Amino acid sequence: MQADHLNNFGWRSHEALQHHEYTIPAIMALLPDSKPLNIIDIGCGNGFLAHKLAEMGHNVVGIDIAEDGIKIASRSYPDIKFLVRSGYDNLDNLLNDSPNLIVSSEVIEHLYYPQKFLKNIHGSLAKGGHLILTTPYHGYMKNLAISIFDKWDKHHDSEEEGAHIKFFSERTMKSILTKNGFHDIEYKNSGRIPYLWRSMVCRAQKKS
Repeated sequence: MQADHLNNFGWRSHEALQHHEYTIPAIMALLPDSKPLNIIDIGCGNGFLAHKLAEMGHNVVGIDIAEDGIKIASRSYPDIKFLVRSGYDNLDNLLNDSPNLIVSSEVIEHLYYPQKFLKNIHGSLAKGGHLILTTPYHGYMKNLAISIFDKWDKHHDSEEEGAHIKFFSERTMKSILTKNGFHDIEYKNSGRIPYLWRSMVCRAQKKS
């Protein structure tokens, strides 16, 4: 997890988290065809996703602001470079070549400045490179179901430290990506049944 505010998520192991079970297959399905890819995983946490990408033969660097996560990742996956760094920081020179893919899973919903984040990613990607983002899904049918079952207080739990502060639909995600230089946006949402998805998974390409 990478957040601008309080970071109370303590990493304890290198094992998969619940969201990995449904987001990783969707991420893999959206990977560009070229191989090997030069990938930066922003908000890599315990390194599990970075490890899965490296297993496929890609060149991967993982970054996160959580020092405990980076320690676990570095110890568990010593062949991958992991760094304590923010997605707002300069991402140049992390790889031998400019990244042609940046992945950021379940991060953007924690950020006060998502446009600054996306501008930084856009400036770091190679020409024609791609961004794959995952974030909790919101849409009409899911929002209606939350309302019918009176779950909004639980959904927006104000007592949880380090919780989500941004909420995206496909429409608002497309808007913020387009404003920050991305196009050719494709979705492969995951978890639960269609339109009640847990996560929105999208790929966007840097405009030439």
